[in-house]
Amino acid sequence: MPGRRIFLLWPIIHNALEEMKMPHELPPLPYDYTALEPTIDEKTMHLHHDMHHAAYVKNLNAALDKHPELHKKSAEDLIRDLNAVPEDIRGAVRNNGGGHVNHTMFWNIMKPHGGGDPTGPIADVIKKTFGDFKTFQEKFNAAGVGQFGSGWVWLAGDAKGDVKIVSTPNQDSPLSQSLYPIFGNDVWEHAYYLKYNNRRPEYLQAWWNVVNWEEINKRYQSSLKK
Repeated sequence: MPGRRIFLLWPIIHNALEEMKMPHELPPLPYDYTALEPTIDEKTMHLHHDMHHAAYVKNLNAALDKHPELHKKSAEDLIRDLNAVPEDIRGAVRNNGGGHVNHTMFWNIMKPHGGGDPTGPIADVIKKTFGDFKTFQEKFNAAGVGQFGSGWVWLAGDAKGDVKIVSTPNQDSPLSQSLYPIFGNDVWEHAYYLKYNNRRPEYLQAWWNVVNWEEINKRYQSSLKK
């Protein structure tokens, strides 16, 4: 009977399917592609998520295939200790693992109808560190504008709970600097060029309209436990 054959073969099929699963997978967006309009347009979201982020995941998995003992490590753990990654794939893991980690964070710290002033613990630490939210915004945006070429601007926390604004080139992560990326904005041109062209300052200013402070508060609380 076909049904009985499938039942008997299921353990073999299941194990084969498990082996086919990649160590790292592209996470779905937590909202629709149109959800962040007009700040970020639908076409940019498709390009950014479905092509750029997907490419980082694909290339990371390809690099790790050379060292399958690394399959069980999270992308965050790989980035946090790049010196432990074999030299022949270290550059690929740095670039593509960083791209995967950074973008997974990026989708989650945005939301439809977001923005406004921060609340909760993140508001307190911003006020303590920068004086007020407006001053923090200005410094954050300036760091984003000042990042030469492709990269990111971050609010990152250390083990003591202190925070600071840092910028990184390419897909480098604060994790590699023993810092926790509480939130960051992507200043690669593919993140904004279709809508804002070369007007990076305009993109940086508009981006605050989609910030998800609830998720950022969760990430800040997580940073205190690292």
